[in-house]
Amino acid sequence: MEAASDSEGSMMAAAAAAAATDSLSGGGGASAPIIPERLQQREAERRGEAERRRKEREAQSVEEERSEFFAAAFSRQKEAAEALLGPGLGSEAVSEAAALLQELQRLLTDSVRFLAPYEVRQAQAALTRLQGALAQRRLDVQPKKRFAFTKALKKEASGKPSEATKEEGTEGPPSILPSEPLCGFSQEEGKALELGQEELLQKDVVLSGLSCCRVRLKGNPNTLLLRDCQDCTLLCGPVSTSARVDGCQRCLVALACQQLRTRRTSDTSFYVQVTSRAMLEECRGIRFAPYTWSYRGQEQDFETSRLDRSQGHWDRVDDFDWLARDQASPNWSLLPEKERVVDWD
Repeated sequence: MEAASDSEGSMMAAAAAAAATDSLSGGGGASAPIIPERLQQREAERRGEAERRRKEREAQSVEEERSEFFAAAFSRQKEAAEALLGPGLGSEAVSEAAALLQELQRLLTDSVRFLAPYEVRQAQAALTRLQGALAQRRLDVQPKKRFAFTKALKKEASGKPSEATKEEGTEGPPSILPSEPLCGFSQEEGKALELGQEELLQKDVVLSGLSCCRVRLKGNPNTLLLRDCQDCTLLCGPVSTSARVDGCQRCLVALACQQLRTRRTSDTSFYVQVTSRAMLEECRGIRFAPYTWSYRGQEQDFETSRLDRSQGHWDRVDDFDWLARDQASPNWSLLPEKERVVDWD
């Protein structure tokens, strides 16, 4: 096509030269030849195509530069967080690591629009691992509870001393009790469950294995994981960083967060305020509406979460299983206004 365009461009030039020659040779009142309209149109198309390609190359170059900047910045902060989560460091290092993870989440959130889907998945997987390490380190640095045996039992009638010989207040052998669970609920059915501000503030919340439950989280968690739940309603305050929904069916979820990622979930409605675009993977029957749930003290929770209330991207969704840009994904849709929940009580 470019060869043809060049040929036509040459024909136009030849026609113009011929016109100039006629004019100089004293053609008198003879008018200059008119360039055919077809050639003019082709020339305009050729120039338009060249301009379009130039802009595409520039845009691609900018995206590549942004992607390289993100990769370098993300790698530096990730390594710094990993160092702070190493063994032997105290609670101050854990707090610094938590702040770094929030910055990493914001960096990813702001960069999603120009990153390739696989880059987003890799970065989110790294963040998930770091958040798990942070939760474990928080448990590790908590003050250990002191366990003590009761007073020695009275001597048996035979006069032999009891095997319990430790005195009260003497520290016994190290406890083999399981680690303290994360904040949340697990394996409940048909219950109304609730947590408040003090219980939720900057905690990593896990809700798993729930069935036919109504959960109210009136506070500001750091992260939220809703996993393997069925026929549940979750009403949640602002989540400082990421919320993940995995393996859920027929649920209603209302929350505000920095990033929302949903996997292996079906027939579920989301009422959300998301700083970045929501992400879907292996999902179907997902519907979205704006976040409208409210409760007393919610404004204070938004302030501590540092979420920007002006960025409520409830209707911007990336479906990793549907990459066609010119057609809407069949896996999600917007919830019609007449079907949205108005009364949350």
